[in-house]
Amino acid sequence: MPTDDLAWETTATTTAYDCPGFVIRRDETRLPDGTETDYDYLHDGPAVVVLGFTPDGDEVVLIEEWRQAVGRVNRALPAGSVEPGESLAAAARREFREETGYEPATIEQYATYEPANGISDAVHHYFRATDCTPTASQTLDDDETIRVDTEPYDDLVAAVRDDDIRDGRTALGVLQHELA
Repeated sequence: MPTDDLAWETTATTTAYDCPGFVIRRDETRLPDGTETDYDYLHDGPAVVVLGFTPDGDEVVLIEEWRQAVGRVNRALPAGSVEPGESLAAAARREFREETGYEPATIEQYATYEPANGISDAVHHYFRATDCTPTASQTLDDDETIRVDTEPYDDLVAAVRDDDIRDGRTALGVLQHELA
């Protein structure tokens, strides 16, 4: 199979920094013109993002969570990492249940994006969940403090439009859902 003439050749990969949640990788690369250089990027495994509708179909389940990097509470769709060997749909159900205490009747993937592919290998898989009902309490990770709320879907769309929702995963998921 021919390679693209823009492709870089990776000659070695090392871990530049490792912490809970992500890794910074360093690739030694050769550019198409033969120049050798290094390239650092955030390695972040696949994630799921869930747009969950309550049984009436008019409201969605949202979370509010402190985000240290931006120094504020973030209103967003529930999201999280896919565990090794876990299917995307199973991860979406698990993350939604753990973060919100809600259980969806149905869940279906509707989009996949690379949100920052200039600096990260992260891939986000978007799911639409329906008939979401509270069934249990949250099961949060040690570093999570999350408040759960519901909001009319039309208000969520307006919040994205009016720049009241700043979370990129949420904005992208809502906009894609609207386009579909």
